[in-house]
Order: sequence, then C-alpha cells, then structure tokens
Amino acid sequence: MIMTKGAVVLALASFAAALQCAPRRAPPAARAAPLTMVDDNPIGVGIIGAGRIGLVHLEALSSCPDARPVIISNPTLSKAKAAAETYPGMAWTSDDTEVINHPDVDAVWICSPSQYHAAQIRLAAELGKDIFCEKPIATELDETIQSVLFAREKGVKLMVALQRRFDPNFMRVKSAIMDGEIGSPVQIRLTSRDPSPPPKKYVEGGGGIFKDMAIHDLDMSRFLMGEDPLEVFATGSCMINQEIADLPGPEAYDTATIIVKYREGRTATIDVCRQATYGYDQRAEALGTAAMVMTDNMYPNTARVFTGDFVGMADLPYDFFMSRYIAAYEAETVAFIDSIESEADAPVTGEDGVIALAMAIAAGLSAKEQRWVKLSEVLPALDGSMEGSPRLRKRDRLSAFLRSLGGARTSEPEPIPA
Repeated sequence: MIMTKGAVVLALASFAAALQCAPRRAPPAARAAPLTMVDDNPIGVGIIGAGRIGLVHLEALSSCPDARPVIISNPTLSKAKAAAETYPGMAWTSDDTEVINHPDVDAVWICSPSQYHAAQIRLAAELGKDIFCEKPIATELDETIQSVLFAREKGVKLMVALQRRFDPNFMRVKSAIMDGEIGSPVQIRLTSRDPSPPPKKYVEGGGGIFKDMAIHDLDMSRFLMGEDPLEVFATGSCMINQEIADLPGPEAYDTATIIVKYREGRTATIDVCRQATYGYDQRAEALGTAAMVMTDNMYPNTARVFTGDFVGMADLPYDFFMSRYIAAYEAETVAFIDSIESEADAPVTGEDGVIALAMAIAAGLSAKEQRWVKLSEVLPALDGSMEGSPRLRKRDRLSAFLRSLGGARTSEPEPIPA
C-alpha cells in the first residue's frame, strides 16, 4: 500500500493539460506541502531502494530543478518512510512495482540489490518509462544484454550509473586527452582503494571485486582511452579480510591488479584494494607522448600543517564515496534528466554497461586461469568489427553494437581445459 503524509488532496491532471506545460500529475493521495520546483513540468521520478545509494540519488534528484521525486520504495518500509518524510510531498511504499506503476512516475531510478535489476528494468521498459540503473544492469552478461535490448526495443532510455565519468577530476583528465594537451595517450594508471572492507554479506553473491568494485575503474580506463579494450590480465588475492577467503572465485579477493591492453600497445593499469587506512583513495594518471596529467585525492579542506617533524595535509582524504563523489552524482543526474527532456541518448548507455561487465568477467577469468583474456572471448561483438565505429553518431554506434550481438554467444565462457 502506498502511504503519503499531509492533508491536501491534489487532483490528477489530464494528459492534455500536461501537453500545455501544466505541472505533472501529483500522486493520488494527500500531502502536506507541494515541492517547489523551478521547472513548471519536471520529470516525475520514482526511486527503488532506500539504502545508502538510494538516498544519495534521492538527494541529487531533489537538487535538480527539472526532476521531481514522487515516490520511494524499500522492503523495510520504515526506511522508505524516513526517506520520503525528508522531502515534502513524496510517497513511500514497500513494493517496488508500485513505484514503477505510479502514474506520475516518468523515469525510474533503480537502486536495489543487483539481482533484482533485470526484472525491474523489464517492467519499467514495458510501461515506457526511462530508466536509471545502478551498476550492474545484471550480474550475468546474457541477462545484461537482454535488458539493454529490451529497453531499446521499447524505445526507452537506459542509463547505467557509472558516476566517475562525471567527476570533475576525471573529466579534466579526459579533456586533457581529448584536447591533445598530453599528446597521444600511452599509459593510464588508476587507483581505487576503499577506507575499510565491506561485510562478508555484501561481498557474498555480488560477483567479486572485479564486478562490484573494479568495474568503475575498468569503465574509466575505456572512457579515458576512448576506445574498446582488446585484452585483460588480472590477478587477485585476499590480503585484508580473511573472512571472505572461503568465497568462490573473485569474491575471495580483497586486493587485485589489472592490466587492460588497447590498440597500438596502449595500456591501462588498475590497482584496487578494499582497505586503505588513510581514507578513500581515488587517483588517475594519464601519460601521453607530450605530457602527463594526474589527479590527487579529495580532502575536506585545503589546510596544511607544518611542524618540526611533519609537513602535509591537515586532515585525511574523504573516507566515504558519498562525500567524495557528491558533485559527480549531481552531475550525472542532471545529464540524464537533460537527455530525457532533449530526446538525446543517455550519456552512459546500456552499451557502456555491457562492455564494463564484460571487462569485469574477463578480469575474473584471467585471475582464475592466470592468462591474458581477449574481450572477444567474453563478448564476441568486440572482435574488431566495431573498429572505426567511433566516427558514427552515438545512437548509430549503439544500434550497430546491439545488432552485432544477434549471433554472439552471450553467456560467460567455459574455462579452457588444462
């Protein structure tokens, strides 16, 4: 049952009124006070999941003038209620389908556990609602591809939440490469280390360090290089939290190193670890033929301390991803809402989500078999047939990519016999 607070009942607006730029219909229930928006006709958004990432997206949506959070769900109803009560006029429920089916919801933000994403994407797409989905789209590659294909078939936008692409620091590295400031890129280095390891319950069933953590860095390497990868080599170990050592495959790793090979010998080297005692360590470096560009960690302030035995930052780097990437979450929200209103493609497409997951699967296979894994082993569409495609418009490139999957083997590859 959907529950709202307040006492003023708002009537449903008609479709004709909406076309005349009247406000979108309010939930058919009472509310205390309407939200104040700059846009007279904001995009109505429903959020699935009131966990910490759901709350991050809710806050970003509330600050976007062209979006209006309408309803939020969570299996633990008290969490959904607490989130909704922070924003006047929001409804709350324990049922994700009520979010998707809500008449005032134009776009759905999926912030639920990964195993539910594919079904929620399918239902939202069936109803013609645009979709913003936390990574991964699904935990298996074939299900991910089918989700992307279904959304395209239904004519809705599907954006994958790879927020680092919108971080001002990484964006500056990207612009230095695109504008030729560093010449032609030669090597990229990415470091990603969490302040402390997550509980075993989080790791278990999540696909392991390559899928639930390094996927951001794998995608960032492709984003910075501006092309699809050729091969991946990876190694992993359990160095921090022995509680996860008995989990299968990459789920047992809390530390990993990955090398991604691109065309003409260009490489990206990625190191990830689930613990860095000094804070949230997120750095990038790009070496080119003419120069180098690199980023540093983000700090709460710029104060430095100078003493007889110490010179350095007064405080440690941010110790939580929500603090570190707040600007990125806001920017990706605005970017997707703008794409909905302008009929442009989503800024991070289903194609990007498919390839990021394929890279993570390849890394897991490489760590298991200790060999280089070609991306075409995991995703046959990346066999070189897409070379030159960056010259196409993004929409045409995505269509070509999806068509190429028609005859591709889309399940995870069987291990090669010894």
